[in-house]
Amino acid sequence: MIYHIKKIISASISVKQNILEDSLMLETTSRVVETIVKAFKDGKRVYFAGNGGSAADAQHLAAEFSGRFYTDRHALPAEALHCNTSYITAVANDYSYDEIYARLIRGISHPGDVLVGLSTSGNSGNIVKAFEAARNQKVITVGFTGESGGKMKPLSDYLFNVPSTDTPRIQESHILLGHIVCELVEKEYFKS
Repeated sequence: MIYHIKKIISASISVKQNILEDSLMLETTSRVVETIVKAFKDGKRVYFAGNGGSAADAQHLAAEFSGRFYTDRHALPAEALHCNTSYITAVANDYSYDEIYARLIRGISHPGDVLVGLSTSGNSGNIVKAFEAARNQKVITVGFTGESGGKMKPLSDYLFNVPSTDTPRIQESHILLGHIVCELVEKEYFKS
């Protein structure tokens, strides 16, 4: 049992070590921070979308902006798009599950807003359609995926394609990268 525990922890550390040594991933992180700070300063919003565990991560990261991260400050306009279950179930029933996020992006977003989509495969139909809608709306897209980037890769203005094909390791790294973005956005946006 202890051997397996250590093996899992080592695998997680290995993925994060690869991220640490990836200059493109580090540069992408910096650019995403700058993009989100600019969006907030311009009165824009940041939307998050995911499914399952990635929906939980989306909601978690949105709350870091709208609640607080390290500092006691005013709320930043960020939200996870799946939190209205009446809307989700109505659109999934009346249209299709693949339309749940795209319909919202078409209806409530504005040019310069940011859509953060989380999908370990990069192929979740509803996230892909939301990114397509975002392109039409001139919404900036930030993809959090696994190694290949999947169908989200060409639709992402910024891509965090975590160097792994193992879902739990990818999600652990999504939260790591998301927390880094939240911390640095808060620091940059509220510096006086």
